[in-house]
Amino acid sequence: MYQKPTMPSIVKILRVLSDPNRLRILLLLGAEELSVAELQEILVMGQSTISTHLSQLKQAGLVEDRRTGKNNLYRLIYSDNIFAGLLAQAKQEIPEAAADQSTMRGVVKKRQDKMRAFFDSVAGRLGKDYVPGKSWKSLAEALLRLLPPMTIADLGTGEGTFALLLAEHARKVIAVDTSAKMIEVAREQAQRHGVNNVDFRLGDMEELPIADGEVDLVFFSQSLHHALHPERAVREAARITAPGGRIVILDLAKHRFEEARELYADEWLGFSESELEAMLQAAGFSEVQTSIVHKEPETPQFQTLLAVGNKPA
Repeated sequence: MYQKPTMPSIVKILRVLSDPNRLRILLLLGAEELSVAELQEILVMGQSTISTHLSQLKQAGLVEDRRTGKNNLYRLIYSDNIFAGLLAQAKQEIPEAAADQSTMRGVVKKRQDKMRAFFDSVAGRLGKDYVPGKSWKSLAEALLRLLPPMTIADLGTGEGTFALLLAEHARKVIAVDTSAKMIEVAREQAQRHGVNNVDFRLGDMEELPIADGEVDLVFFSQSLHHALHPERAVREAARITAPGGRIVILDLAKHRFEEARELYADEWLGFSESELEAMLQAAGFSEVQTSIVHKEPETPQFQTLLAVGNKPA
């Protein structure tokens, strides 16, 4: 998703570090990606002031940005032991630093709440409405790769349709979603169909309510692009997977349909095969395989990407 940064100039670094407000920004961006508007809210500064500071930090090679909908999200990209030490010292010396971090957590929560509100609003009718990449063909291809009875985690389960399908072959399914409304609808579906081997849990993909090594297989079905930090979600998946277990990801291939952010609360416009492969390998999965398994004929012709990997025994 991001290109590896080049070595910044020490002169430029020292120049930008001379301003306490730029240090405050660096401390924030070291913890979370943030937009100009979010930085304004946290720091109580004007848009032009924030933009000027960010421009100087970019020129020094310390931060970079990515486009997401109408906004750019900025993050810290440079760090070595000396630089990290300087920031740690600044965190102790700048009086506003602790309050900045606390305010930042509230600002990020607002962003998460917006996504959660979307899924709460469509709970009970998601299967009736169009959702990009929800293809029975791609799901069937993934199912062919499943092993016999095991404990499976369905992360971002939504209304639980896929969890119920997995339950037919699984010893147990742990279905996790961040929307309380979705979990409620999913439980009702399970009761209606007499399915009793699905454990529905309310939680975030990046902080899963599942113990280390509790599952044999982790499944993301069109959910990873809703994670604020996909890499963290994949690392969490690795944590809960038992040695010798597997991960399966079905998601959208990278696309340019920006409207998906508003229509479907998408945080990421899909992923490339190389991005998913890199995420899985960084999390410790091996023998990673990726492929495009479906392409929709209608515009914008979403493609479904399948990625699988093994956790070494």
